[in-house]
Amino acid sequence: MTSAVKKRIRFSLSTNILIGMVLGIFCGIFFGEYAGFLQIIGDGFIKLLQMTILPYIVVSLILGIGGLTHEQAKLLAVKAGVLLLMFWAIAFAVILLIPLSFPDWESAAFFSTALVEPPREVDFLSLYIPSNPFSSLANNVVPAVVLFSILLGVALMGIKEKDALLQGLRAASAALVKVTGIIVKLTPVGVFAISAAAAGTMTIEEFGRLQVYLVSFNLIVLLLTFGVLPLIVMSVTPFQYRDIVGMSKDALVTAFTTGNLFVVLTVLTENCKQIFEKHNMKQEKTDTYIDVLIPITFNFPNLGKLIMLLFVLFAGWFTGSTLSAGQYPTFVISGLLSFFGGVDVALPFMLDLLQLPSDMYQLYLVTGVINGRTATLLAAMNLIVFTLLATASLTGVLKIRMRKLLAYSTVSLVLTFSVIIGSKVYFNMAVKNEYQQDVVVANMNLLQDPAPYRLYREIPPDPRDQISGESPLERIRRTQTLRVGYQPDNVPFSYFNTLGELVGFDIDMAHQLAKDFKWNLEFMPFNHDNLAKHLQRGDFDIAMSGVAMTPANLQQLRFAAPHVNVSVSLVVRDHRKNEFATLEKIRQMKHFVVSVVKDSSLRAALEGAFPSSQVVMIDTPRDFFEGNVPNLDALLISAEAGSAWSLLYPRFQAVIPKPARLQIPLAYPVAMNDEDLADFIGKWIHMKKGDPIFTHKFDYWIMGVGAEEKKPRWSILRNVIGWGVEEPEDEVSDGQGPGG
Repeated sequence: MTSAVKKRIRFSLSTNILIGMVLGIFCGIFFGEYAGFLQIIGDGFIKLLQMTILPYIVVSLILGIGGLTHEQAKLLAVKAGVLLLMFWAIAFAVILLIPLSFPDWESAAFFSTALVEPPREVDFLSLYIPSNPFSSLANNVVPAVVLFSILLGVALMGIKEKDALLQGLRAASAALVKVTGIIVKLTPVGVFAISAAAAGTMTIEEFGRLQVYLVSFNLIVLLLTFGVLPLIVMSVTPFQYRDIVGMSKDALVTAFTTGNLFVVLTVLTENCKQIFEKHNMKQEKTDTYIDVLIPITFNFPNLGKLIMLLFVLFAGWFTGSTLSAGQYPTFVISGLLSFFGGVDVALPFMLDLLQLPSDMYQLYLVTGVINGRTATLLAAMNLIVFTLLATASLTGVLKIRMRKLLAYSTVSLVLTFSVIIGSKVYFNMAVKNEYQQDVVVANMNLLQDPAPYRLYREIPPDPRDQISGESPLERIRRTQTLRVGYQPDNVPFSYFNTLGELVGFDIDMAHQLAKDFKWNLEFMPFNHDNLAKHLQRGDFDIAMSGVAMTPANLQQLRFAAPHVNVSVSLVVRDHRKNEFATLEKIRQMKHFVVSVVKDSSLRAALEGAFPSSQVVMIDTPRDFFEGNVPNLDALLISAEAGSAWSLLYPRFQAVIPKPARLQIPLAYPVAMNDEDLADFIGKWIHMKKGDPIFTHKFDYWIMGVGAEEKKPRWSILRNVIGWGVEEPEDEVSDGQGPGG
């Protein structure tokens, strides 16, 4: 056997990364959720990647800018600066257009505290102005770090004795690159762990939605690389498509294969020089301009980097938290500045800044194995096109011909919108949106076995069996029966599920109360208008059905201690949520019609806040959601209840207009003269609020924790081999046949 055969085959790093991803996906599919523990390895790998990035940003920017002469800096700022702005504008135009291709996605969620928490105010001064650069570095404030580094680099240009410092920075840069190189060698392991954890825990639905990002990203990158960017050069220079793409194909292939733009900088420089030489346009300073432009602009955000910001918009769509119009300026400005550094710092920073789930970054890393290469391909083409245009402008070769420019611009726009529309059509057919949250709410059950109870759909003619002079509490203790009033359609506090069972948070609490004291229950229906009359007459002892403790109710009902505070909200159609986002916007409306489930106290609060509103009273929230009462703009309801209703009707959403946050306590009312029972229930509430059972019930019914049954992910180990699947127990015969 020859030594060549004996020699172990070595794969390139990019090949090993691809192998790691494939093995990770297979591992996740094989082991399913058992592969989830690998997530900790992936998290560790991410932290290692981020370790050197901020120091490298500081060093590379100071070194790159500080090493320039004033003439070079002026050249870069005036001519190349305009082109940079143009390319950045193209990048953000494309990034903001691509989400139009995302399929329509019906989504809704249970109540979350994020709905009532005031949005985190962004301190733009601290974000962009580094009053303490060390604090900005420690807290990962990328824009401030970038600004500090740029200013320091600019200041360094005018210092004559800077060579020693620049030499030290070069050494520091080389050391950081070496450390990064060592960490990058671990990439196959990190990608394996991340891919395995993602493939093992991600649902089939999530996989389907992930293709939205993969397809839209790669289609637009290929369009920009081989369509839009070459057309820009062709419209203002004599260079032809085959010159731009053909002469650079080796560098483009290398950039795509390695996923590393740095390694092709020298080749790209020579390619640009060859294009000018081929057309006999080479002048005295042509090579000098190219030599300066490529290494300097390499440190600035390019299309290949900025296009990664599309993931932030995808993350918003994926999680049902799409960015509002007011967030886009922050998205654009902070996104641009943060990408002066690496993607591995910029994306986590942007996700955190826009209050999107930070664990979405894990998903980005999985897609980055493929998208990172196509993005590098785009970055290489961006660098070629930028250098050709800037050099042509500086040497006087660039000629703007409006007819040609208009023609190529039209072609670019047609191609771009064709990709967007085509992707939209494909996604609507390929990505299935099987909304099931309404089924989740409708199928919720009591968290524990119910107490013995009897359910009435109508109040019986004479349910009272009270002895003269006996208090309601004494009668309850004597008969061991508590009569509870309920509203039949008051999600999530009291309603009927698909099995026809009376369920809800307050119904669950009623069963808990009865079980604690070994009482039986009788449930009697009521509507709010007649609540005080029913209680005073003794039709039932207590109402446990999401009743608000308001001034109007306090005048005719006696309440036990409050058990929950709810936030007042407006439920509106999804597409109108921004119209009701702030009190100021609502007050500027000339006229709007808001519905209120019969509760005069809420109506008074509404009229105080919005005197121009027209209020329509309705019997049940369902009248609003199903359009039984026409021309209603909004429904005034608690955010907790509104969120639950939006699960049943996902085209609606609960909105709390900023900056207002009106909270109303919910409590259990009894008859006005029934002080003993109110005091008794109040003490029980006080005791239960310190019990984990109360928190569990609240989380289940209001927050939706555990409401949706999570079945184990399909895996080869479980579903094919059968490992870990519990065998059904054989029925034990009692030895008697039917009727025995």
